[in-house]
Amino acid sequence: MHHSDIEIAIRATQVASGAIRDAFREPVTRHAKHGDDFATHADLAAERAILDLLTSARPGDRFVAEESGVTGSDAGERVWFIDPLCGTRNFAVKTTTAAVNVALRVGTEVTAAATADPFAAEVFWTTGEGAFVRHEGLDAPLIPSAESRLVDVDLDNPFPWSTPARLFDATGFAGRFHARVLSTSLATAWVAAGRRAAYVTGGDLRDSVHFTAAIALCQAAGCVVTGLAGQPLHSAPHGLIAAADADTHARLVGAVTGLREIRAAG
Repeated sequence: MHHSDIEIAIRATQVASGAIRDAFREPVTRHAKHGDDFATHADLAAERAILDLLTSARPGDRFVAEESGVTGSDAGERVWFIDPLCGTRNFAVKTTTAAVNVALRVGTEVTAAATADPFAAEVFWTTGEGAFVRHEGLDAPLIPSAESRLVDVDLDNPFPWSTPARLFDATGFAGRFHARVLSTSLATAWVAAGRRAAYVTGGDLRDSVHFTAAIALCQAAGCVVTGLAGQPLHSAPHGLIAAADADTHARLVGAVTGLREIRAAG
């Protein structure tokens, strides 16, 4: 039976989610990477589950995975980006805030993207035409909203001119937004779903296994998605602001770029 790319992506996040839930009941095994970074047995099991499914369904494609790197064909324009467990440190201390990210890019366009919450059994997905959440076999459209005024800020990726934590006290942020720090790209999918007003992070996110799927979700849902200075995504000074609406985006761009002006004045 032929399955569409999006159904394969969704299924891949679901089988990985099952592996993560199974591993959650076990003692945590850490596998050292570089610096103080590490993977757990759940990262490895979830990635194996995803790759087994994808390589069987799409054997001629290329795969870029967090733990195993680049595999598959060097030819063609079809590239899958795989983040088996975004929120490894959360998982390692038995915290259930994590995501599974699977995205297919064909040429320059992301044509299938899925971000799953393993513990809520939800999959946020898009083909680029609208964005949806699947729960218990039913799909509902994602509708962004800034009503909560909750803004998730990733403290792991530095801003080019400041530390992310300084944003909490910045003019335009303090007193307007309520900061959250969950350290998983699941919060980016929540912007598309109306559960967060915005998501902010630094760093160069081109070809990112962590963010490719969630960025596609936000864009398809109608969020305002740019770099830190309000510039086109994936251009200097890089970073990401994904906001539920234009007003929230403008306020956050002002707050973030205000940090650069403070540094320049100092």
